[in-house]
Amino acid sequence: MKLTRNTNTKIKSGMTLIEITVVILVLLTLISVLFIGANIYKKGADRAACILNIRNIHQAVRANQNLKGIDVGDPLDTSAIYGTGLYIEVEPTCPSDGGDYSTSSSYPAIGTAAATCDDFGASVEDHAPDSTDGW
Repeated sequence: MKLTRNTNTKIKSGMTLIEITVVILVLLTLISVLFIGANIYKKGADRAACILNIRNIHQAVRANQNLKGIDVGDPLDTSAIYGTGLYIEVEPTCPSDGGDYSTSSSYPAIGTAAATCDDFGASVEDHAPDSTDGW
């Protein structure tokens, strides 16, 4: 028996269908992870912006209270807070879905926020500062 090599056979270069499928699957997985990460980043940024809005409302309420000598527990009139030439030009909305903020009906005690987020797309605790000590 004679063993000879056939030199006329050509090796085809390229990828098989299974290899291409695996590459596409890996790429789709990486893209989905990217979208999930971007969504989490946006939620975190919206939460931070919402807390900053709550803080700004609270600072405006405290500034109005201090300048006018108003006591804690007195009725709070938001028309003295929001408006042209006042503490906050335009009443802020939650960046998550445009929800409104509920402002307290009276001037709050120290350590209590003057506003809360009415965003129904997230839990109320999610759009609240961790601590209001010193507010």
